[in-house]
Amino acid sequence: MKLCVFCSANWQIDKDFFDKASELGCWAAQQGHTIVFGGHDAGLMHTVSKACHEAGGRCIGVVPRKIEQMGKASPYMDVHIPTEDLTDRKQLMMDQSDAFIVLPGGIGTLDELFTVASAATLEYHQKPIILYNMKGFWDSLVQMLDDLHQRGVTRRQWRSYITVVSTLEELQQRIG
Repeated sequence: MKLCVFCSANWQIDKDFFDKASELGCWAAQQGHTIVFGGHDAGLMHTVSKACHEAGGRCIGVVPRKIEQMGKASPYMDVHIPTEDLTDRKQLMMDQSDAFIVLPGGIGTLDELFTVASAATLEYHQKPIILYNMKGFWDSLVQMLDDLHQRGVTRRQWRSYITVVSTLEELQQRIG
């Protein structure tokens, strides 16, 4: 499978997130899965792609021109797909992937999550979306999504298209 990983490109986050991202990358490689990622050379993006690549796996980097101009493209891309901007990147990542795994991240990661989730609600795809809730990172988002559902502003129960997991073992059960 091609597993799209949305995540932070920052270094100043909980060290445990890096360990868990590395475990994910190694596991993906061992299972013969390909990692599709945003092509940045920093943070969890760097960690998951490096771990996958070094474990013999394949990584597809979908990289906006701006990141390349800044000299921040990952050295761990087996396939390099350049894009004009973030919008193109999200669409190409969606097209390239069989499932989406959302690790801790910020505004960009939320943008990516909500883009693929919105597409799922309109049935543009039926691909798994997995919110990897490392150390409770996404607890407040889960609470907010539950609140939105209770207020009747979601098309259907959000958990019907987003699965929340807390461990790599739970994630593995969902992906196979």
